[in-house]
Amino acid sequence: MIEDDLAIGRALLAVFQDEGHAVVWVRMAEGAVARIHAEAPAGQFDAVLLDLGLPDGDGATLLRELRAQGLGLPVLIMTARDSLEDRLNGFNGGADDYLIKPFEIPELLVRLRAIVRRSSGNVDGVEALWRSGELVLDESRMLVTRAGAAVSLSRTEFALLLTLMKESGRVLTRAELEQGVLPHSEGQTLDVHISNLRKKIGDRVIRTVRGVGYMVQRGHE
Repeated sequence: MIEDDLAIGRALLAVFQDEGHAVVWVRMAEGAVARIHAEAPAGQFDAVLLDLGLPDGDGATLLRELRAQGLGLPVLIMTARDSLEDRLNGFNGGADDYLIKPFEIPELLVRLRAIVRRSSGNVDGVEALWRSGELVLDESRMLVTRAGAAVSLSRTEFALLLTLMKESGRVLTRAELEQGVLPHSEGQTLDVHISNLRKKIGDRVIRTVRGVGYMVQRGHE
């Protein structure tokens, strides 16, 4: 948990501990980077809860830097910044969900569980590969490659691409995608994630069906 406000941090810490979660709480961006780099590779964290207004930097900048460095943990932003631009910037920067302060604790817990659940991947150890042209998605390893080169995706982008590739050749409606991958999305959130995916995997993989939704085409060139 990266939160500089003492009152909020102490309250959330108590809630998480009551729920049986082990929590590392830091109040500065610099300290957060050090702890994540030290412990995330060993699997010590399941998720990151991130405030945007930090004393030594902006949380959105911190998130972009961590994603660029290969951080794959699901990230839930909690902030008072409530404009559409702020929310879109958060998702563009690699957030898996965005919660506006003040919020109700039950909603925070539900959203946190949801992003962790989406990030868990295939838990039974069975290999599951999904292919579309030169794009290969390895569900069990949570790895996406394009022409053999690894593609860095956020947890939400991975979940969205997996959903589409599992149903390749079929149009998935916006409602299906939002309910399955982005249950708390608003406005243009789905479109932002689709746009980000296209930038990373190529703009011909995901097809827009106007007025309906999106689909991954089988055997695209």
